[in-house]
Amino acid sequence: MPLSFFDIVKLGGGLALFLYGMSMLGTGLERASGGRLEQTLEKLTGNIFKSVLLGALVTALIQSSSATTVITVGLVSAGIITLKQSIGIIMGANIGTTITAHILRLTDISGDNFFLEFVKPTTLAPLVAIIGIIMFMTPGRSRKRDIGEIMLGFGILFTGMFTMEDAVSVLQDSPAMEKLFTMFGNNVPLGILVGALVTALIQSSSASVGILQALSSTGAITYAAAIPIILGQNIGTCITAMIAAIGATKNAKRTAFAHLYFNLIGAVVFCIGLYGSNAILHYTFWDVAIDKGGIANFHTLFNVLVTLFFLPISNVLVKLATVTVRSDGTEIDADVSALDERFFASPGLAVEQARSVVVKMAGLARENIVSGVAMLKKYDQKTADRMREIEAVIDRMEDRIGKYLLKLNDGEVGEEVALKITTLLQVTEEFERMGDYADNIREYAEDLWTKEQSFSGRGSHEIDRIADAVLEMMDFAISATEKDDRKACDYIEPLENVVDEMVELVRSYHMERLKRGECGSEVGAAYVETLLNLERVGDHCSNVGVCIASQRQGGTLSKHEFVRRLHNGNTEHFTEKYMGFRDKYYEPIVAEEE
Repeated sequence: MPLSFFDIVKLGGGLALFLYGMSMLGTGLERASGGRLEQTLEKLTGNIFKSVLLGALVTALIQSSSATTVITVGLVSAGIITLKQSIGIIMGANIGTTITAHILRLTDISGDNFFLEFVKPTTLAPLVAIIGIIMFMTPGRSRKRDIGEIMLGFGILFTGMFTMEDAVSVLQDSPAMEKLFTMFGNNVPLGILVGALVTALIQSSSASVGILQALSSTGAITYAAAIPIILGQNIGTCITAMIAAIGATKNAKRTAFAHLYFNLIGAVVFCIGLYGSNAILHYTFWDVAIDKGGIANFHTLFNVLVTLFFLPISNVLVKLATVTVRSDGTEIDADVSALDERFFASPGLAVEQARSVVVKMAGLARENIVSGVAMLKKYDQKTADRMREIEAVIDRMEDRIGKYLLKLNDGEVGEEVALKITTLLQVTEEFERMGDYADNIREYAEDLWTKEQSFSGRGSHEIDRIADAVLEMMDFAISATEKDDRKACDYIEPLENVVDEMVELVRSYHMERLKRGECGSEVGAAYVETLLNLERVGDHCSNVGVCIASQRQGGTLSKHEFVRRLHNGNTEHFTEKYMGFRDKYYEPIVAEEE
């Protein structure tokens, strides 16, 4: 029976729910993880063997390799695990999806066993969604809402998957399916293609294998006919992960392709080995009718052997996926592998490793400032999405840096190293706050775009001038942090004074434009808030300068003392720098206004 119009509509609706649930799950994971889930999974996937075991156990528990791979794609998209960590989980998922059937057969446990029914996604997903909506709708801490969002996303995602499966369920009992399996099974390429297409269409290797097992009871399907179809079924099950990667990050797309290559290359290698050896040995079972147990055994054998084949060369899958989904130079460098606790044996080196990650985080905050200011003039959805992703990365990096430095400080460290740790902790917080202000500017840009409003040409130019000054201040702050440079700090305070004066100046110009009716009140509010956020970024740059300068003075220098020394101890140099920045940024605004 072919798919009706209503089945196709249901299929489309299920796909929409699936993609929305995937997006919701990823967003919730980003907000709620706070580095904890990331660290837990990092330990559980510390090597390829642990990853395979985790994937197999999770899949055997929830009885769905599609579910495991979809969740894995979501974790990679959220930046919680890396592409390399995901490979082992995918391998394990392919094994795990065959284990449950064997456990059921060997122990003779019926399918209506309460525990097994409970952990199936068909039962667990709606229950998780119910708990999720309660947590999401209950007033309280945002963390509870984030966890609720994760659970809701999980429930919606699987509801979409079930809807799609239900829409194509008519194909499972279709005589056409039987004809496909029996006609093309003996032709290896066509058999693999049929197995892949049928499984991709009904989005369940378990259901596809079930159809084959049902047909095997007729005695009309031999091992030779069944083997290509089973290989194709393993390839077809990758469609769910491919769908899940739509609109996700590049690494999430690579995870989906790694899953595809695992099964595709595995099928080719397995075919060469099996059919080559059969040509020599002439297996006696080749033309014998296969039964349900034989199908289950071969399914497991294939996945175990392919996993063993790829274990020592898992990086090949990473490289293939990376070549397929190429970098366009816009990927976010969220690597924090430098924060390795093995460096604790040399505390000074561990501090420098942490410093490199802080500088990387500061660079991301600076990028978001640039992007946010640019979007005030021309809004771009891709840029906005990237900014959100960067903000999530900055938050995770701050959490990881903080935990790393605090753990380092708990050990035996000298006074000098302890002071550097304290300074880096403070500096990390300052750069994270700069990232928050950049995200605020993005929100103002989105609000203006939604309301089809914009700053006046004059106001936009003034914002650009102040942003240029603030970005130069950030450059000094980043340089001071990276090189532990006291001299770079001396440039921050004079420039920060100039920025404060610029903000006051353009605010007065803005008020004049409001009085003349050249600027609306709503746009005016966004303008003032943007100025305020840029000024606060400058304040945090000043704090970074004080932290670095104080550390260089043995931790005894307060901000007040630092500024006093600049004015009193180095008056000439401070004034010279101040006047240079004033001529560069302040005076042109005055001249342009006149």
